[in-house]
Amino acid sequence: MIEHSRTNVSRRTFMAGLGAAASLPWLRSVQAQAPRGSLLPIATPKIDHLDVIVPDVAASARFYMGVFNTRLHAQPFQGGFRYFVLFGDLPANRQVGYLAIGDSRGRGTYIGHFCTSIFDYRQNSAAIASALVEAVDKAGLGKLTMGSGPGGIFSDPDGIEIQFLPAPDTLVTVAEPSDLVEPNKGLVTPKGVDHVLLHVSDLEKGVQFYRILYGKEASRQKNPDRIWFQIGDTRLGLEQVTAGQKPRIAHFGVKVAAFDRGAVISGLRTLGAEVVPSPDEPDVVRFRDKDGNSVELKAV
Repeated sequence: MIEHSRTNVSRRTFMAGLGAAASLPWLRSVQAQAPRGSLLPIATPKIDHLDVIVPDVAASARFYMGVFNTRLHAQPFQGGFRYFVLFGDLPANRQVGYLAIGDSRGRGTYIGHFCTSIFDYRQNSAAIASALVEAVDKAGLGKLTMGSGPGGIFSDPDGIEIQFLPAPDTLVTVAEPSDLVEPNKGLVTPKGVDHVLLHVSDLEKGVQFYRILYGKEASRQKNPDRIWFQIGDTRLGLEQVTAGQKPRIAHFGVKVAAFDRGAVISGLRTLGAEVVPSPDEPDVVRFRDKDGNSVELKAV
């Protein structure tokens, strides 16, 4: 069980540490890695995890444990804790999806980043970074600055945060079971990430950027106008941001076991969530958490 000790590291240092714990050293000779032409689009199994940045991590962890029938892990972080809501059982190899919950520390509330793990990333990380920077620059999409280390976070041209980690993604080993809340008491049983929707400043330029990462888009949806990339059994969607708003991760969807829609909606409201209509996706339950982050539940 987690000990309530204290530490002091930055969020970006912490995220880089996730990769370092799961990979070999970042600085390898590019010449010793796989040929550059084979590195893009990246070879990824799926979107593995996301994080939400909130002012009260414990309150948010309690809320999401009320939603998801699962277990909670925690890591000491910057004098407090960073929590991990697991999207499945934790096997011995720690391969599991999750929602991380981090302290906003005055930065506002938002969905922080999404992660796609990459096959053979341990040996190819530097070459992938180099190829990506070159491809983005050649496409006229700006200068891309990659995060430090194989677990470093970087941003797309709109400032939306992305993380690469070695596939399969694993829960960081220093995250231990937390006694903050009783496990397995939530409304629905999570099965993994279903999709992530981005609001981008320029839809066509956004598509151009994400084609470099993930290959050709799979479909285009009308009303609203969205473009979807299929990433394994997960999806990444792009939509033009509303005038006057900033580009961001608009919402994420979680695959869950079949559930009683009425009972779950009632339970969400009891937890303090705002259940909102989803005419564009009638098969999901959409809600805003107590901090205003938008989430969807999709039965599988």
